[in-house]
Amino acid sequence: MFSRDTWREIFTTLRKNKLRTFLSGFTVSLGILIFITLYGMGNGLINTFDKFFSQDATNVLYLFPGRTSMPYKGYKSNRTIEFENSDLEDIEKDFDMFVEHVSPIIRRSALVKYKQESNNYTTIGVDWGQQFAEKTIMMKGRYLNQRDIEEKTRNAVIGRLVEIDLFGSGNAIGEFIDLGGSVFKVIGVFQDEGGDNEERQIYIPYTTRQLIEKNTDKVQQIVVQFKPQLGYTGAMALERNLERFFKDKKFINPEDRNALFIRNVTDQLKQNQDFAGALQLIVTVVAFGTIIAGIIGISNIMVYVVKERTKEIGIRKAIGATPRNVISTILLESVFITTISGFTGMLIGIGLLRSLGDNLSEDYFITNPYISTGVAVFATVVLIVFGGIAGYVPARRAARIKPIVALRDE
Repeated sequence: MFSRDTWREIFTTLRKNKLRTFLSGFTVSLGILIFITLYGMGNGLINTFDKFFSQDATNVLYLFPGRTSMPYKGYKSNRTIEFENSDLEDIEKDFDMFVEHVSPIIRRSALVKYKQESNNYTTIGVDWGQQFAEKTIMMKGRYLNQRDIEEKTRNAVIGRLVEIDLFGSGNAIGEFIDLGGSVFKVIGVFQDEGGDNEERQIYIPYTTRQLIEKNTDKVQQIVVQFKPQLGYTGAMALERNLERFFKDKKFINPEDRNALFIRNVTDQLKQNQDFAGALQLIVTVVAFGTIIAGIIGISNIMVYVVKERTKEIGIRKAIGATPRNVISTILLESVFITTISGFTGMLIGIGLLRSLGDNLSEDYFITNPYISTGVAVFATVVLIVFGGIAGYVPARRAARIKPIVALRDE
C-alpha cells in the first residue's frame, strides 16, 4: 500500500512538469483513440455488408440465360438461350430434396394509370414463392398466392411509393389500376428496405404476364431458393449441379462461360465477409500499431524522466530509500498517467463512434461504426500494463545506481 507522502510527491512532480505530463498523457490518449476509431470503422464496414445482404434472402441462386460462344452437338455458336416453364418444373422435380421455392422473373416496363394519375413502373411477373427470396414486407393486404398463379388472376401487389404516387393518402387495396392496357386489382402494398427503386415496382402472377404476351411460356430469369441447411458447401455444390443440368438440357458446351450465368448470393456473401474480415484484420493490426507507438512514446518519456531525476534518486538512496521505494514511486507515476490518459482516450473514442452513427454510410460505406466495451477496455488495459513496464525498466535501472554515482550526474 502506497503512503500519502508518495502520492503527494507524485502530484508535486506532475505539477512541476506540466508539459511533460501533458505530452505523456496525450501520447497514450491518442494511441487508444486511434485504435478505437479504426477498429470501430472496420466493424462499420462489416455492418454495411451485412445490411446489404440482409435485404434479401441469402440462400438464393439467380439463373440468367445468355448466348452461346461455342458450337456444340450440331448447334452453332451465338445461339440465344431461353428459359421456359418446363425448366421450373424440372428443377422442382430433380432437385426437390434441396430446393424450397422456384420462381421465374419476367420484367417489363409499363405505364400504370389510376384515374388522373399515371407513371411508368417496372412490373415483375413472379411466382408466389418470390416473396421469401425478396423478404417482401407486406404493409397492407396480401402477397400473390398459389391460386393467383394457377388461375392467372389479374391481381397486383404494388410498392409503397407506387401507392403514394397514384393514390396519394388514399388506400389502394381493392382498387383497380390500368397496367399497360390491362386492368389489375390491387390486393397488397409492400415495403422494401432496398430503397425507392424497389418500392416503385409491381408484382403480378408470371402466368398472367405470359397470358398477356400471347400465352408464351418463356421466362427471363429463374430464382432458386434452396434449404438453408445446405450451408455454403451445399450451395456451391447445388450451383455446379444446376449448371451441369442446364448445359446438358440446353445443349451448351460444358466449357462455354457465356451461355448461362448463375449468381450465388451465399458465395457472394462469403466473399464479402472474407474481404471485410481481412480488412478488419488489417485495420486491427494498424490500430495495434498505434498502441505500440504509444507504448514506445511513454517508454521514451519515462527514460527521460528517470534520467532527469538521477541526482534526486541518488539523494533519496543516500538518506535511506530502498531500491523498491524508488521503483514503486516511478512505476506508480507511470501507471497513473497511463491509466487516466488511456481511459480518457477510450471514452472519447467510444463517444466519437456513437456520434458518427450512419453519417458515413452513403459516402464511405461505413454503417454504425462501433467497438464492444470488452475490446475497448482490453486494449486500454494492455496499454496500461505496457505503460507500467515502460516505467519499470528505466526505474529498475536507476534503482541500481550507487548514490555517489548518481550525485555526480550532470
